[in-house]
Amino acid sequence: MAVLSFALQAVGLAAMKPEADKPGAAFPRPHVVLIVADDMGFSDIGCFGGEICTPGIDRLAREGMRFTSFYNNAVCMPTRASLLTGLYPQQVGAAERAELAPAGNLTLAEALQAAGYRTMMAGKWHNGSAEGRLPWQRGFQCYRGLLSGSSNYFNPGLARPGEPAPAHKQPGQTRPWGIAGRVVHPFTPEDPCFYSTDAFTHWALEFLDSHPRDGSPFFLYLAYCAPHFPMQAPHEDIEHYRGSYLRGWDEIRKERFERLRGAGLGDGSWTLSPRDGRAPAWNEAADRDLWDLKMSIYAAMVDRMDQGIRRVMDKVREMGVEQDTLFLFLSDNGGCAQHIDASPGVVPGGVDSYCTVDAPWANASNTPFRRFKVFTHEGGICTPLVARWPRVIPAGTVNRSTGHVMDLMPTLMEICGAAYPRETSGGPLPPPEGINLLPAFRGELIRKRPPVCWEFRGCRAVRDGEWKLVTQGPARESTGIVFEEGFECWELYNLEEDRCETRNLAEQYPGQVRRLERLWLEWRSRMSGPEEGPGGT
Repeated sequence: MAVLSFALQAVGLAAMKPEADKPGAAFPRPHVVLIVADDMGFSDIGCFGGEICTPGIDRLAREGMRFTSFYNNAVCMPTRASLLTGLYPQQVGAAERAELAPAGNLTLAEALQAAGYRTMMAGKWHNGSAEGRLPWQRGFQCYRGLLSGSSNYFNPGLARPGEPAPAHKQPGQTRPWGIAGRVVHPFTPEDPCFYSTDAFTHWALEFLDSHPRDGSPFFLYLAYCAPHFPMQAPHEDIEHYRGSYLRGWDEIRKERFERLRGAGLGDGSWTLSPRDGRAPAWNEAADRDLWDLKMSIYAAMVDRMDQGIRRVMDKVREMGVEQDTLFLFLSDNGGCAQHIDASPGVVPGGVDSYCTVDAPWANASNTPFRRFKVFTHEGGICTPLVARWPRVIPAGTVNRSTGHVMDLMPTLMEICGAAYPRETSGGPLPPPEGINLLPAFRGELIRKRPPVCWEFRGCRAVRDGEWKLVTQGPARESTGIVFEEGFECWELYNLEEDRCETRNLAEQYPGQVRRLERLWLEWRSRMSGPEEGPGGT
């Protein structure tokens, strides 16, 4: 494609021997497996305090590093755009719509392919399904998966003989998929046992099986939909958790918080935030058996994803490259409080059901933080990042450096020996906004970085060092959430002293409010990109 070919010509990558492969280099270029969960909260996995069975991810944490202050962009598509480009979503046309601009940016896959990597992706793309925006047009040599944002897990397409009609977000609404280099819409799997989480894992394993055993490096991007709605999971996985959540979200939040602190992830600045106002006390909740079922389905979805991750880990070990493979696992945003029931009267969990887990359990998923997906409080934007790279990352460590998904592009380009061109055939490229996390991977604490800013549908925030300024957003409905009044009502938190945003210091430190507001306004004024339109999940 034009971007890639220009990069090759402009910087001479075809003839460049990567630094990491030169004699005396600190480490050989690693293979990279980047795994992204969807709508998963900060404390859902075991190594971050959760009760859900995730031995695969937990093993990555035991043998690698956990980050406690790593950020995403609060919603699916802006996060994925930043992850792939190292830029803010506002710079690549993805701040409000599920499309990555086809020009004016370089994707991680394009950069690594130019540096000699085989680039493979399975799962949720959500960066556009129109011509010029497809994954195989943006650097991925192998791709299979969902091009859109969410889909029925058991049957994304049309009704199959002998089965109930698959439920969709809107009646008859199916989503486009990418199969073997072409857009398939609708996609109706022939396999009656199809489950998209398993399919993504299977395709990832096929790609790894087909990788030449000649020492050449690979980049695998495995983007699961789980546990994004609809709440659907195999019956046997759901039954494993049934009854586990009858003790309620209040008790679950307390248990998670204690395990999280016991694991060394939180210090004295971590105070469990109050239960969110849209969640009643558990002893006042109606139909607790249904609530238990919904969270059991959610847990089963995370569990099934972890089963797939274990299979990928086993495959990498079988290939003999475990020591030279960097695994990264994170979530694209916090737990989702949105309420949808597109199948009233149907028991949740099967192909004919379509519902969400809802705010009370999302509040538990985001323990110990406040708010949810869409919001720029910690519950919406802080992700549990796990990184394992045996040759470089010290095992069983915790890093408190502030990081952001934008950092993955410059970090991976550095360790993979890739170069970032100053321009493409479409014009100049803005330099990456992220920073290189390699010092953090080596165990260092990154104490100073440029401020990080957010804006999504009126939710605004800026973090600079220990200080964070954040708004609730304007009063408007967005993805089913009604924001509070007071667009200009900034909240100020010192995250070193109050990581869970429980003490608003805006009135006490008006000078900090003005300073951080100026930083945010300066950031917003320099953000430019293609015209933005409505998005979706």
